[in-house]
Amino acid sequence: MIKNNSKHRSGLTIIETLIAAVICVVVLTAVSVLLVDSQRGWNLMFNKLQSDIVKDSFIAKIRFDSVVRRASGNNLYIDPDGAWLEVYYYEDDDSVAIDRYAKFYADSNDLNLEVGTLSPRETLSVETVCGNVSECTFKRIGRSAQMILTLDNDSQTITTVTSAYLHN
Repeated sequence: MIKNNSKHRSGLTIIETLIAAVICVVVLTAVSVLLVDSQRGWNLMFNKLQSDIVKDSFIAKIRFDSVVRRASGNNLYIDPDGAWLEVYYYEDDDSVAIDRYAKFYADSNDLNLEVGTLSPRETLSVETVCGNVSECTFKRIGRSAQMILTLDNDSQTITTVTSAYLHN
């Protein structure tokens, strides 16, 4: 007589193994897509925050503020169309008369700062504050000056509004 030795084999069948493999592939694919999308979003945000126009905007704000705050009294002149802004100031603390000027203006996609002497009127230097300027307008509000600066590098556009109050 042959004994029917029906031992129960432990383990997985080929079908169970295939189902587990498919589930793992689906989960890993979903996680991979999520990671790639997150990395792409992070790179996009980083590039926007570290772009040349963001840096140019920050530099323009700081330079505008520092120059306008040096201006003395009501010596703030703005083009009727808002195309340029000019301030007068003392060269140093020992000066007895206002003897210097600074003029902001946009030219050829650059924001420029011209500095010079008043008497005689002579330009000492012209500095390019920032590039990628698509529009720049100046306004006077009481004893403060405002610069509305739009920068565009063909992939990103940013508009910055900066105000500065005259020193004294």
